[in-house]
Amino acid sequence: MKKNIGEQVVAFNRQLHYSGDLPEGFHVLNPFFDNPETLTVMTEFYQKFYNDHNQRKFIIGINPSRHGAGVTGVPFTDTKRLETVCGIEMKSAHTHEISSVFLYDVIGQFGGPEQFYKEFYINSPFPLAIVRNTVRGNLNANYYDDKNLFEAVKPFMIQSLKDHISLGLDTSEVFILGKKNATFIDKINSQEHFFDKMTVLEHPRYIQQYKSKEKQLYIDKYLIALNKA
Repeated sequence: MKKNIGEQVVAFNRQLHYSGDLPEGFHVLNPFFDNPETLTVMTEFYQKFYNDHNQRKFIIGINPSRHGAGVTGVPFTDTKRLETVCGIEMKSAHTHEISSVFLYDVIGQFGGPEQFYKEFYINSPFPLAIVRNTVRGNLNANYYDDKNLFEAVKPFMIQSLKDHISLGLDTSEVFILGKKNATFIDKINSQEHFFDKMTVLEHPRYIQQYKSKEKQLYIDKYLIALNKA
């Protein structure tokens, strides 16, 4: 019998490994190797919310941050929201991540995690955290921050997107978080023809950092787009 979606995602995460070259100064962090509890809570999350074979719409982020999915293994989910909203406690780490704050406000107004995750699957084209060495230490990096970085990870991104889609996702419309992210996903989509329609939404981090006074307007924008899905 075919594995349910949750089991397939857990299997995907368990074998995740990036062995390609990266430009100087960039490094990939794999949360599933760095902390044994990450595998445990990630598995619990997907068993709880994806224990079925239902078709879902795909929401695409950029790549995990060190404090969100880079710790919990669950996209846009820090340990606070993993425990308080999803009911899954992580004992070995405690993180607060601003993108997670916004997305879970959307999820709350959508109807809660059970309703939301029944209809949507979130992941990233590069599903591991990327950091860049700077004089201030290691900082989060996006796959598109450097042209050579994007070219280096592009084949891995294409394969990851194929793997996500193979879960049986609905590819008639995809939701891209972040305008710059959408530019690069569009380049890939022009080549691979993964998705029929791309709907672009402002990235949660951008909204929390620069548009917090208008936050409800952006939540409404998300809800309108997702409820039409």
